[in-house]
Amino acid sequence: MMKDVCEAFPEARAVVDEISGIAGVDVPKLLWEAAKETLSRSDNSQLAITAASIATIKVLAGRGIEPSAAMGFSLGEFPALYAAGVLSFEDVIKVVRSRGQIMQAVCEEIAAENAGHAPGMSAVLGLPPEKVIEIASGIGNVYAANLNSVKQTVVSGTFDGLEAAEKAFAEAGARRCVRLAVAGPFHCPLMQKAADEFEGVLADVPFQNPKISLFSNVTGRLVADGAEAKKSAVLHLTNPVRWTDEEVVLGSLMAQDAAAEWKVLEPGPGRVLGGLWKQTEFGERWPCDSVNTVESINEVAAC
Repeated sequence: MMKDVCEAFPEARAVVDEISGIAGVDVPKLLWEAAKETLSRSDNSQLAITAASIATIKVLAGRGIEPSAAMGFSLGEFPALYAAGVLSFEDVIKVVRSRGQIMQAVCEEIAAENAGHAPGMSAVLGLPPEKVIEIASGIGNVYAANLNSVKQTVVSGTFDGLEAAEKAFAEAGARRCVRLAVAGPFHCPLMQKAADEFEGVLADVPFQNPKISLFSNVTGRLVADGAEAKKSAVLHLTNPVRWTDEEVVLGSLMAQDAAAEWKVLEPGPGRVLGGLWKQTEFGERWPCDSVNTVESINEVAAC
């Protein structure tokens, strides 16, 4: 992850090294050498994704590419908070490091309480979101967690809860259910203990008012100020990601200034969000480019 970018752009490597010093973790080793099992732990994956995202943001900024609006999916909301000027560089790294550690510990506690069966998340494909929500509400310890698109909803739950839910989704006509490689049942009430602890971590962390348009997973709308961003950062752990709502608000904002040469970028690892954006009514007019390689950075900078 990001090795080619860090080798080609010294500023990216400098960011990764600085994050190592703040977090007390060898981030280059985590990005380039960690086994899948190690990287999938919440205390590692959150730091790795944040490092990759912010390093890319820094490289783009050095080429004159600054965001007019920012939104991040799940953990990605924290690099977005940084991009919008809500959290400082040092604070976002400290906050993400603590968040990952807290969430990993709670996930391990839930697994221990369920005979070692780890909780998790499952993507439901081919059922309308409202149907997924309806079915999940009738099964214990299962919750709609990520409202990704009209074709895909992710649920969180205990191991046994997910087993029962996946069977019910299949019987209702779901095309398939895909168990995700994540550490736990994120964005649902099962993470309340983590939210309570994380609130204490954030108590003395300053959240500034956004300098650009910033969107919230919790509300699906624009963030009004730093106080709301701070409150949402805690609610984020126990509330679903309203990604489809955010996409509509962002698309509407762009349509209001249609004369502007909007460009939608997905900095950081992967290209999933670009795929989800493509499914919206805005995706054809304003395609989303994934930016996470030397080639993709150079292409965007040349436009």
